[in-house]
Amino acid sequence: MDWQDFLRQEAGKHGLSPEQEETLLAALPHENAQISQVKLADILKISEATVKSRLKIIYDKFRESCPALANQEGAGKFELLRTYLKKNYHQLDINKATLNPVTSSTIPAEFEPLIKEKIRSFCGREFVFKEFADFLKKYPKGYFTVIGDAGMGKSAIAAKYVYDHQAICYFNVLQDGRNRPELFLKSIRQQLINRYNLENVENDDLSALLVKASSKIPDGEYLVIVVDALDEVEQEPGGENILYLPKTLPDKVYFLLTRRRYEPSKKRLYTEGVEQVELNLTAIQYIELSRDDIQAYIRFILNHDAEWKEGLRKWMQERNIADETFIERVAEKSENNFMYLRYVLPGIARGFYNDLSLKELPDGLQQYYQTHWARMGMNNKGEEIKVIILFILVEIGTPIPCEMIADIAGKDEFEVQKVLDDWVEYLKKQNVDGDDCYSIYHASFLDFLQAQRALQAKRQLFKEVNQRIVDYWEKNIKYS
Repeated sequence: MDWQDFLRQEAGKHGLSPEQEETLLAALPHENAQISQVKLADILKISEATVKSRLKIIYDKFRESCPALANQEGAGKFELLRTYLKKNYHQLDINKATLNPVTSSTIPAEFEPLIKEKIRSFCGREFVFKEFADFLKKYPKGYFTVIGDAGMGKSAIAAKYVYDHQAICYFNVLQDGRNRPELFLKSIRQQLINRYNLENVENDDLSALLVKASSKIPDGEYLVIVVDALDEVEQEPGGENILYLPKTLPDKVYFLLTRRRYEPSKKRLYTEGVEQVELNLTAIQYIELSRDDIQAYIRFILNHDAEWKEGLRKWMQERNIADETFIERVAEKSENNFMYLRYVLPGIARGFYNDLSLKELPDGLQQYYQTHWARMGMNNKGEEIKVIILFILVEIGTPIPCEMIADIAGKDEFEVQKVLDDWVEYLKKQNVDGDDCYSIYHASFLDFLQAQRALQAKRQLFKEVNQRIVDYWEKNIKYS
């Protein structure tokens, strides 16, 4: 009897239907696991304790059948555990589009919070939308890619288009583990099924899905699929297109893509008979337009944002800074980077920069990260707990609760929470299944942290933290 048959036998003891059995199978601790046990218990209408006990038995059987995998030691074992942890721990929102029926809105529930956040205070970028509109008129099908550096507003552009046009979409998010081809295909398939009433397509690849969908597009209309952050996709190297995007497309089908810049040798999108157009936000012809959009964004926050405008004006009044002077100087310091503004402006309003003048504000995103680093206290002696917490956040890379961080660090939860509260400006805090969870707020800041020599120099501590993560996994995750 193999472990899948064993699963079905165990599931049968609880009177589960074949559909429930398959749902339970999907929750086993293998590379495709996506459903939390709390959510699983709710789906199956059985107790969480029953789910835990069944999975423990099943997992023990699996270990018996694969002893080499279960007993793997050293770095390889840690990589295996780390990969599973990053992909499966607290990924409760990955399947919302499937677990929850689609509402009147065609935007998938899993992306609604992200889209709402990205389009908050959205300004400008009309030149991008005009270029894409012209692309739709000019070509019968194709790929249109918006390229730019971290923080230049690529995701906001994607979110705005999706919101305005109710477009089919997928947002790759490295920190949430929502960046793998199988999740992309699953989400796009469900959205196409919902929109075009497709049938018998559960096993179709993207090419087949698009062909079937295109046959149902009314005359004069077209299908746009928005895919954000191709640079954050986790996919094995190979000759295939990124996310296995089709080399050919049926007529009336378009993709609006976003990604960071990369070397031409790293290209992962090849087509045959399909037009590809790239709009690079860093190109000279767009610099002035981007500067206008940046200034418009600052002006809007300064005059209309209920949350931050009073704090900003207080800071300006204390330094006798006129509106236009503030707008022009901060725009210049931003280096046309919206992410810089999304964090520096609230930071000013909260009082984080009360000790700085307008001239002393950081220049550009990288210097902002350097300021981050210093203000997090990472240059201070005797701050080992901060280094350990940062190691854990960087290594796991997905939202985790304070309790888990404290357990891995071997520190008091109150002490860890104090550090997390002090770092409110630098972390992304979100509620996951009732827990306040924390992660590094953006992939570019994660890149910055991973490159810090001060972290790399603490190799022994880094090794100890890695082992603590393994120990935590073995104690709490594997049998939970």
